[in-house]
Amino acid sequence: MTHHLPPVCDYEGSDYQFRFWERGGREYEDRAEVLALRALMPRGRGRLLELGAGAGRMTPRYQGFDEIVLTDYARSQLRLARQRLGRGRGGTRYAYVAANVYALPFPEASFDAATMIRTMHHLVEPLRALREVRRVLKPGGVFLLEFASKRHLKAVLRYLVRRQRWNPFSPEPVEFAPLNFDFHPRRMEEWVRAAGFQVEARRAVSYFRVGFLKRHVPLRWLLFWERLAQATGRWTWSLYSPSVFLRLRAV
Repeated sequence: MTHHLPPVCDYEGSDYQFRFWERGGREYEDRAEVLALRALMPRGRGRLLELGAGAGRMTPRYQGFDEIVLTDYARSQLRLARQRLGRGRGGTRYAYVAANVYALPFPEASFDAATMIRTMHHLVEPLRALREVRRVLKPGGVFLLEFASKRHLKAVLRYLVRRQRWNPFSPEPVEFAPLNFDFHPRRMEEWVRAAGFQVEARRAVSYFRVGFLKRHVPLRWLLFWERLAQATGRWTWSLYSPSVFLRLRAV
């Protein structure tokens, strides 16, 4: 029974993978996230839980795990993932499970690691979801979390020139579209600690997510500067990018 659970952003039947990633001019964003993944996620072992896996864009990039369990609320997205990925690659077995992040269908301490990329920004109750992730992770397990930050440079500039009403420095989330949230980095770190995680590393991602730059600057140069800029997110106070990656450890 899930009627008591918070609402979920449902991508059932969506062409998101094709429209946004394959035909949406998002190669820079994709490669920027891969840079963060390589910097933060060590080569793994055992079982990995991929939350909000969608059509499996990131799945083949998780190296060394014996099994990766792809979860998503939308069954249609998991079917796309299975069509693209099959049963596994490089010695890793894939399993596909339709699930609600607020009520994961797994026993406690089932996984050695977990990832949640481009999913947190759809969650009405982040702390509740984080506690559920912690429940299914083994003590000491690594959790790679990405979230959309409200305190990014564009939002700060728009606020300072009074082109934007909401304050990017205030701690509360901002819902800029139905079930689409940006979060303050400090508030997110409060939640992850309350859920039972320790913050081990941070990464500021996608500083150059600007249409003009993506159209006129070669990708290799954007990624060169991206690699340097990501290191500026080492401390919470220095995070001013639209996307933030955290490497967390279950305690």
